[in-house]
Amino acid sequence: MAGLSPLKPEALKPGECLVKVIYSGVTSFQHIGSTVSIADALSAGYVVAIGEHTDTDIRVGDAVGIKWLASSSLSQGEEAVRLKPENAGFSVDVSFQQYAVHVTPTPKGLSLDAAAPMLCAGVTVYKALKQANLTPGDTVAITGADGGLGHLATQYAAAMGMRVVVIDSGEEKQKLCMLLGAESWIDFKPAGDNIVQEIKDATEGYGPHAAIVAASSSAAYELAMNYIRPDGTLVAVGLPPKAVIKADVFWSVLHNQRIVSSYVGNRQDAIEALDFPARGKVKISYRIQELERLPSIYEAMHKNQRK
Repeated sequence: MAGLSPLKPEALKPGECLVKVIYSGVTSFQHIGSTVSIADALSAGYVVAIGEHTDTDIRVGDAVGIKWLASSSLSQGEEAVRLKPENAGFSVDVSFQQYAVHVTPTPKGLSLDAAAPMLCAGVTVYKALKQANLTPGDTVAITGADGGLGHLATQYAAAMGMRVVVIDSGEEKQKLCMLLGAESWIDFKPAGDNIVQEIKDATEGYGPHAAIVAASSSAAYELAMNYIRPDGTLVAVGLPPKAVIKADVFWSVLHNQRIVSSYVGNRQDAIEALDFPARGKVKISYRIQELERLPSIYEAMHKNQRK
């Protein structure tokens, strides 16, 4: 981009590398009722220089990705929420420049354009499924399953051996979700007040072992606590503005139900998440646009959020 000077290789610190960014994604989220656009939280490119005295398997010319978690002093555990992490596009400028310094290696067989968005939405839902502590054969309900997060969560869950129940509405969404690996479909509109029973009927009468709420609706959270089975887990991922999770304390304790939140994955989670699309187990829906169209892309995204 005009007006941006690339960082000089000699300015790199140990542990940093210089990347020529080829593809960059766009995302946004709601925060306290306002829309926050994160322009460069997910990108991919090639390493062009590595800081001196860096101990790494990454080499110049390697394909790498840039995710939301730009840097932290941990590589595993909950590194995203402690020890002063830096976030791409928020506290660190990266992807819509030509160069960046914080990276995750991408596996062979995964194109850069496919890897870039996986480092945001893909890592996010993969981590959420891990937070649910499920085992192959367990049932998981996914709301908002045709969205950016949901359509990936459905595929990851199926690829990990879970039995997926999708909760959404519309024939086209149903067709898509079943193609992505869902086992059951619950249309919440015709189900109406009977939706909890329909979900339980689709999950052996007990309800799913976990619910991954990827929808941007607070109602999806309230509903989930009514249909997850005893010893089940509600995983909060979607960020509807000003949403509050309400749960009956007595029955939640009696049924040993858990509410956990899932922010983003750590560096190890990112490596694991990228392995699925590299093996053809997960495919993301995306479009490639010219950088000059960025303002109009933001405008379209914000209009969709208000619909």
